[in-house]
Amino acid sequence: MLSEPRSGRLAAWGNALLAGLVSPDDAMLAAVGDDAVHRVEGLPGESGPVGLTLALGRLRALGATGLRVALPAPGHPLGLSGPPEFNARALEAEEAVICHGAALGLVPEVYEAGPAGDVHVEVVWHVLPVREAPPADVPSLGEAERELAEALREATEVLTRLDVAGTGPVAEAAIDAYRARAERGREVLAPGYPPRAVRVLELAQRVGLLISVAYENGHGAAVTAGEMAARAEALRPVERTARRAQVAAYNAYVEERERGVR
Repeated sequence: MLSEPRSGRLAAWGNALLAGLVSPDDAMLAAVGDDAVHRVEGLPGESGPVGLTLALGRLRALGATGLRVALPAPGHPLGLSGPPEFNARALEAEEAVICHGAALGLVPEVYEAGPAGDVHVEVVWHVLPVREAPPADVPSLGEAERELAEALREATEVLTRLDVAGTGPVAEAAIDAYRARAERGREVLAPGYPPRAVRVLELAQRVGLLISVAYENGHGAAVTAGEMAARAEALRPVERTARRAQVAAYNAYVEERERGVR
């Protein structure tokens, strides 16, 4: 839950490439991550699917100066601006990338094949028209950081009281995995992002870890219907806040461009 989304990787490293801060090969490798291959379909001027490197170059030629992320959920069109057709596709995928400077958006479709432990993943990004309008419900980095700190404090108090914050081998494994990722370095975003965006994204990932541990440990000591409802009530706004902060962090590059910082 709240793991690094494919849209986040594509937007972050696509922004670094558009800014000339990384090479096309480095941007492509980072955006693809552990997947086998990513292709882009429906790009204006192309008759069929193309690779990420060519697609980003084409988007730049079409006027794109930056990439934003949307992480919508039912009842929460986070980062979207329409039209309804694009919003519906993005909601189904639970993520999307939206171009700044070109009225286009990309929605991933994921294909998996192979046995457990050796799954081959291919991703096709479908290019669709979008409405050029402010994205829905995306906070500033400062707002996101304050909201996260408050939500984390409140949720920890509630989950601790209900004994569902997570203990035992499942929780320990999750915490160890987070620490191992953190020790690989602070490059949770691509070059060119402000330090505050890195800090906000790391905090959002910490909050996501707390939520994951709470869910993965079942109901903990919350054995009554009232206690389970209280736990769900505590987690729901925290998860929403963490997603908003995640989008704010990924979109910080474009927001700084709009304010004339770059």
